[in-house]
Amino acid sequence: MDELSTNKELDRLIVNQQTLLDVMPEMVLLVDNDRAIEYMNPSATQFFGDLTQQASTNPRSQEIRAALLEEVRNQLGASNKNGVMTTVIHNYHLEYSIAPFVGYRGDNLFWLIMRDVTERKTHEQEMALFHNNIELILSQKINELKESELIRNKLLKQLNTMKNHLEYQPTEGTMVGSSKALRELRDMAHQVAKSDATILITGESGTGKELVANLIRETSNRNEKPFLKINCNTINDSLLESDLFGYEKGSFTGAHARRKGKFEVVDGGTMFLDEIGDISPRMQAALLRVLQDGEIIRVGGNTPIRVDVRIIAATNRDLATAVQEGTFRLDLYYRLNIINISIPPLRERKEDIVSLVTHFVRRYRLAFKKDVNFVPKSIMNRLSNHNWPGNIRELENVIQRAVLMAKSNVITEQELIFDVPAGEEKDKSYLSLLQKFEGLPLKKITSEIERDILLHILAKYNGNVAKTAQILKIGKTAFYDKMKRYDISAKNLK
Repeated sequence: MDELSTNKELDRLIVNQQTLLDVMPEMVLLVDNDRAIEYMNPSATQFFGDLTQQASTNPRSQEIRAALLEEVRNQLGASNKNGVMTTVIHNYHLEYSIAPFVGYRGDNLFWLIMRDVTERKTHEQEMALFHNNIELILSQKINELKESELIRNKLLKQLNTMKNHLEYQPTEGTMVGSSKALRELRDMAHQVAKSDATILITGESGTGKELVANLIRETSNRNEKPFLKINCNTINDSLLESDLFGYEKGSFTGAHARRKGKFEVVDGGTMFLDEIGDISPRMQAALLRVLQDGEIIRVGGNTPIRVDVRIIAATNRDLATAVQEGTFRLDLYYRLNIINISIPPLRERKEDIVSLVTHFVRRYRLAFKKDVNFVPKSIMNRLSNHNWPGNIRELENVIQRAVLMAKSNVITEQELIFDVPAGEEKDKSYLSLLQKFEGLPLKKITSEIERDILLHILAKYNGNVAKTAQILKIGKTAFYDKMKRYDISAKNLK
């Protein structure tokens, strides 16, 4: 090929190359070995402006040129010169590749091929932010749902606990609760029950001394023998003596025949003497003889009679103080106080209140045919914060009244009326009672009051219809008619 043909071929190649560079969407720059930008295709010029050495220099052009040449210098000094690199120049995200080659004059040249990916990076950042926001929102919603689920589960647990308590039916006459004080009391009762030692149960009124006596007797060796309970302060002194020790024929007016006393009848069993601190000096001497010698003498008799009776006594009085005051015999005190079981008041074992409340709710919702099955936490808090001067008996009264007055399956503040201490003026109780009947016709009010009174008195006397009718001074036939009218069952109250 002659020189003319060669030149034509070179010109054709140069034109083709120039055409290709002109139409390429990528930005193409030619950098020489002296780190000068020799050429920029139209795409590069349009994007960066003219950065060749002949261009008029301004601060922006100088910064861009310096940044581009710095990228070329860094990449040529790197061990890995292949692949696509990324950089940010003047807030533009750029991808680029470098292609070194030798020019026709033997100098080292570099093609710098670049692509603007700012829009794509912006979209990626927006998507990442969107995903982060979505994740944050989802996380917040999930946390809210978890919190709501915790609250729901907590309320459900309260309801289920209450239902489980209501479904569990402890034997009537047993102690209810699981506090440390009550567990220790039960352990002590079990420990002393097998012996025949005399036991003195002390504690405030309403703490459940009779229940402790029941537990001792049931776990003793005399559990199948007779068990008799006597409240010493409800019987006249002379009647109490003849009742306990019996009497001989003609010993007093009306004694037409010899009669055995309770000690003889219960021989071999257990006798519970409640309120022992209230007996007279004469009865104290007679009881001392039983404890000391195991003998009784009938009223009007002279012959001692041997008896084998275990004595469990109880009192809410401080017998040690009574001894100092001279109202109680010291020798009898020593005989009674061989084993002392002291029952803590309810205010010292408030962890038992939940169990007691559910126990009494179960009892009285059955007695009054009420569908009460939930006690809110606010009500439980009020019950726990009360001082309970009347102990468990007072708590039972409060729950009995609340169940009786409840208008739904939930006990509310309106039904929670605490007993008024003696001497204190009428408080909100009376107002709450009036509010209960507000807006009702008079006939309905009187019917509601009459039904509540019948239920209250009937429950007080354990479903004894005859006794309740006697107390209310109405005939049994009329009383049965009222029970039928108000759908009251005496059987549920027994």
